[in-house]
Amino acid sequence: PTTSSSSTAAGGWLRAAAARGDREEVRKLLDAGVDPNGTNSLGRSPLQVMMMGSPRVAELLLRRGADPNRPDPRTGCLPAHDAARAGFLDTLVALHRAGARLDLPDGRGRLPLDVAAGGPHGAVGRYLRDPPPPPGAGGAAEEAPF
Repeated sequence: PTTSSSSTAAGGWLRAAAARGDREEVRKLLDAGVDPNGTNSLGRSPLQVMMMGSPRVAELLLRRGADPNRPDPRTGCLPAHDAARAGFLDTLVALHRAGARLDLPDGRGRLPLDVAAGGPHGAVGRYLRDPPPPPGAGGAAEEAPF
């Protein structure tokens, strides 16, 4: 019981630090072994509650194993939807580089491009219309003739 209780508390601290955009506290908690995918009572992970304007917090969570494609259990929104809606291109790019799918719909059938701040012709929309391939997609090995 003690382990579960302290694990739950530490997960809450991690989500709170992510929500504040406190990269140093997030790092300390992850270093202490807190699960980057632990959820709160609403089923939301640190990546889902983080301050979207904190791409460095996103990158840290993602490097430590946070799932960029976990949907919000109530809305079906993915972190990419949240970053696109709020207009945080740097965070969206960090999510995409870590494997976030940009082609998955939310619970209402909308793609990140459909909810992008500034519409399809704003900076976020332009990125979503023509994103670079994520790392590991394609590459010289796949292009070389055999």
